[in-house]
Amino acid sequence: MKHNITMQEKLNNLLEEQNKNYLSNTKNSFNKYKSAKNVMPGGNTRTTQWMDPYPFYVDKAEGMYIYDIDANKYLDFMLNATTLILGHANPKIMNALSNQIDDGTVYSVPTDGQTKLANILIDRIPSMEKVRFTNSGTEATMMAIMAARSFTKKTKIAKFEGGYHGTHDHVSISVYPKKDDLNPETHPGIPEYSSQPPSILEDVIVLPYNDKERCEALIGKFKNDLSCIIMEPIVSNFGYLPLDIDFLEFIRKITEELGIVLIFDEIQSFRVSKGGAQESFGITPDMTTLGKIIGGGLPVGAFGGKENIMELFDPTSKKYDIAHAGTFNGNPLTMEAGIAVMSNINQQDFDYMNDLGEKLRQRLRSVFDEINLPVQITGYGSLFGINFNDHKIVDYRTFIENNAQMTKILFSYLRNNEVLLQLKNAGALNVLMSEKEIDSFVDKTRDIATQIKECIVE
Repeated sequence: MKHNITMQEKLNNLLEEQNKNYLSNTKNSFNKYKSAKNVMPGGNTRTTQWMDPYPFYVDKAEGMYIYDIDANKYLDFMLNATTLILGHANPKIMNALSNQIDDGTVYSVPTDGQTKLANILIDRIPSMEKVRFTNSGTEATMMAIMAARSFTKKTKIAKFEGGYHGTHDHVSISVYPKKDDLNPETHPGIPEYSSQPPSILEDVIVLPYNDKERCEALIGKFKNDLSCIIMEPIVSNFGYLPLDIDFLEFIRKITEELGIVLIFDEIQSFRVSKGGAQESFGITPDMTTLGKIIGGGLPVGAFGGKENIMELFDPTSKKYDIAHAGTFNGNPLTMEAGIAVMSNINQQDFDYMNDLGEKLRQRLRSVFDEINLPVQITGYGSLFGINFNDHKIVDYRTFIENNAQMTKILFSYLRNNEVLLQLKNAGALNVLMSEKEIDSFVDKTRDIATQIKECIVE
């Protein structure tokens, strides 16, 4: 009897075909990966560098493109998690680094580069009156939370279900919970790894995005112990979903009324405007955390906000309460690279990328509407996401309805056809991209979307 191939089997076959093509085209990378597994768990030192069945290895990168050691070329929309806003190996950044290397790489005392970059950030960001530098976004959010606790003399914090803010314990709650593990309510949250201290579930209040009624109830219940709320105004985990403006305004109002520090994590969303998403949305938090683009491609993080909060880090102040060390904080190479990138990007550049991003999102929507596939295109400014989901995405619980198999197929096909996205099929633009690159990306997306549609038509 002839076996009728099911839709799932067709999709599996399509993904298997993509993986075979990848294996055939990246044999040198596979050998590097096998060697790396001998000395690093999983063969890597950064989870987000992993991709199934193994990552390719870079030979060089320039402008919009990455070239791997098997001579494959990729149009890069990953951009090291949105970092490379001026593209790879930008000459002005490379020149700034070269000049600094001649004078030394790091010292035990400050350079004027710290002050110069701080001035640029304070001038651009509405919430920022004082700033300090770290080496990662994880450190930035950790220090901002410490500041909020010290300032308010309260110990609990609130974050949102599905919100990612780095990998320290108190933000590693309800970041990627499995659908079957979700409770009816967002709070109490779900640990991200086994044997997290149970007390963290009591210290961290988990809120639902875009739900004012439930947020008001939870915030009100814990208001006497709640030091801060940390949130992304554009949620990176949900395909760069911009939150409803009225919801952001509600959170700003209730935190002001209750004396709760509002922290905007703009580590990725700072790239949508000269002053970040807070400038675009007209909502000013008490503190802001930064990273990615402000380091010009080098390790970086920053946190800042109101002067009376940041005074807690001032050793000359009577309010000094928090020692903030870090051997490489504000290191000269990062500062000079950061100055170079921030000095060479202005509002006209942001407007150009944002306009291009809107054109991309519209063209992607047209493709999936034309093929009649249930896909939600998310994003804001120069950020975008492609989600195989027939639900409107408003929070984590709607986002995880994304079809995982179709997500993998799209990513794998595009990777095999010289386009690199984040694993969840999200990405970012840089100043070098044009409608030519957008058209190529959209055409390739149409090709694989048509193949996916053929698999699901009975």
